[in-house]
Amino acid sequence: MDIVQAIILSIVEGVTEFLPVSSTGHMILASYLMNIHDDAFVKTFEIAIQIGAILAIVMLYYKRFIQGINIYIKLFIAFIPTAIIGFLAYKTIKTYLFNPLGVSLALIIGGVILILIDKWVVTRESRYVDLEDISYKNAFFIGLAQCVSMIPGVSRAAATIIGGVGNGLNKKQATEFSFLLAVPTMCAATGYDLLKTDATFSSHGLMLLAIGLVGAFLSAWLAVKVFIRFVENHGFKAFGYYRIVIGVVFILYMMISGSKSFLEAL
Repeated sequence: MDIVQAIILSIVEGVTEFLPVSSTGHMILASYLMNIHDDAFVKTFEIAIQIGAILAIVMLYYKRFIQGINIYIKLFIAFIPTAIIGFLAYKTIKTYLFNPLGVSLALIIGGVILILIDKWVVTRESRYVDLEDISYKNAFFIGLAQCVSMIPGVSRAAATIIGGVGNGLNKKQATEFSFLLAVPTMCAATGYDLLKTDATFSSHGLMLLAIGLVGAFLSAWLAVKVFIRFVENHGFKAFGYYRIVIGVVFILYMMISGSKSFLEAL
């Protein structure tokens, strides 16, 4: 991996992490297009730069986190299903589901669901005055919905937003709860992945990692601020159409280029 590739991957991570388009899926596709060798350092790099994206959310929503313990309890309850299922299914997911074809199909299916969800909630009001008012039961079911995002290409943000809307939140509340739930979820997933890695870092590797962290932080900060305003004005359907187009284009690309991973997946 060179500096340009590190910058591109960090931007892809930051921009897509909190949008309902699947950051993992985009990282897999971006690495495939740039022909980046999937070695131990690259895997660790792709995991570690998520810390930059997490910090962007913590800084943007720090007022939410210092308001009181109530929001922590709701987030903890929402995190429980992911923690249990993620721990049990970790090896299977890493072994069998990380491939470009699977990501492309998940992008398309998720895109269709987002478009349908957008039509459903276009005029619906929230059950709750404030995000902290969400019930413990609804918080748990949002966390349960998040578990589906363990499939690469589904998108953690998409799963939690759909779960939030399905449990009484409006578009803005579902999006913000998705952002907040990302903090414990990503911290746990990133920490667990880093503990299992055996990568070693040269001075060049540490430089690439620093570039990746900064790039992911800055791009995530900008993406989140723009995303909230966009969702309020336009909803989720644009992201649904985007997912479908990207998924179809990539499947066609793999078919035309005779991708080995595509043929193996078939």
